[in-house]
Amino acid sequence: MSNNQLTVFVVITVFFGLTIKPALAQQSGVDSALLQRIDALEQQMADQKPGESHLMIVGVATFGFNANKTTVIPQGGPGQSAKTVTLGDADRYEFSPMLLWRHGTKWLMEFEPSFDGNNLGVNWANISYFAAPGLIVRAGYFVLPFGIYNKRLAAGWIDKVAPDPVGIDLPGSDFGMGISGGLPLGSMKWSYDISLTNGLQLQPDGELQGAGIVDNNLNKTVSGRLSLLPFSNSCLEIGVSALYGGVASGLPYNNANATMYGADLNFVKTLSPILVNIKGQFSRLLVNGQPYVKPTDSSAYTFDNRSSSSFIQCSFRPTAGQHAFVKNLELAFRYVDFETPANSFWGQNYHEEDLGLDYWFSWRTVLKFTYAWSRSTNTSDNTSGLKGVVTNMNNIYLQFSLQL
Repeated sequence: MSNNQLTVFVVITVFFGLTIKPALAQQSGVDSALLQRIDALEQQMADQKPGESHLMIVGVATFGFNANKTTVIPQGGPGQSAKTVTLGDADRYEFSPMLLWRHGTKWLMEFEPSFDGNNLGVNWANISYFAAPGLIVRAGYFVLPFGIYNKRLAAGWIDKVAPDPVGIDLPGSDFGMGISGGLPLGSMKWSYDISLTNGLQLQPDGELQGAGIVDNNLNKTVSGRLSLLPFSNSCLEIGVSALYGGVASGLPYNNANATMYGADLNFVKTLSPILVNIKGQFSRLLVNGQPYVKPTDSSAYTFDNRSSSSFIQCSFRPTAGQHAFVKNLELAFRYVDFETPANSFWGQNYHEEDLGLDYWFSWRTVLKFTYAWSRSTNTSDNTSGLKGVVTNMNNIYLQFSLQL
């Protein structure tokens, strides 16, 4: 409703109230309830301040093409290959409209459903209260403040290459509450993001997954990220993250808990005539010693439950070039390393390199061509029969993504 329409509506409402109220006041007491409703409407219109409430729909849409070749090489045997060609790129197709509703100047509701080609889910749904400068209080279902990829880089129109880095999915989104904000620190800046959530859940084989809306233990999980922007132009950001919480209770577990820590960096600066963009993240996950169960034969086994994941990504764009087509091109490279616990049922050492060439139609619309090759060595327990098996994958992606 525009300001002019709102003004006309207020005038009509007030005129109607002034006309009908004297007449109703002479009738029986039954009409007193109507008088009260008219008074309430007049008060509501008096309190209405145009521009303080607003609904916006944004989001992200991603569509692509993927050609894959997978070669499995067992120990002492010949390799076997398989090829697939997929329209839609089933692993990365996404349509996620996001609803942002601002109520007054203090409240913001965020809700983002997501369709991935198979399932309809929710990326986040939360309410934020802007309590003071540098302080936002949040509650609901949101991305946990750990590292920079899941919360700030995962959208297809932001990431520079098509696939997500393997092993960065934890801790993901969770139910809880948190606070965040940032303040100047002399010529520098710093920010914080802290949450209290249900946390992760330990599976019988030792893997971790999100607990969901109902936790499986009495302990909550604390996670947070602190960052520092040491330069006045904010070209460099350095962050550290941590997470700690219970992941299971009751027999056969003994005070089962998970600890995560990590570091990240974000560097963006024009070194004429090239825009240089470097991002990276490292994280390590530890679960204290617990008994586990093999999913193959239900026998007991144990291992040192430690995982690590990292990526480093750099991209270069000639923004100061003379030709418009060249200025919209960006060359990107990313290296990914992911190691899960040796002698676990899902143990592996995984390495991936991605090389991409992007064309930017606008700052939020991009067409990405990515060639990715990876090598995974199985390090699972000896009884699995897969230890030492090598899996090589070659992928070609053509992906279009835009912010709605």
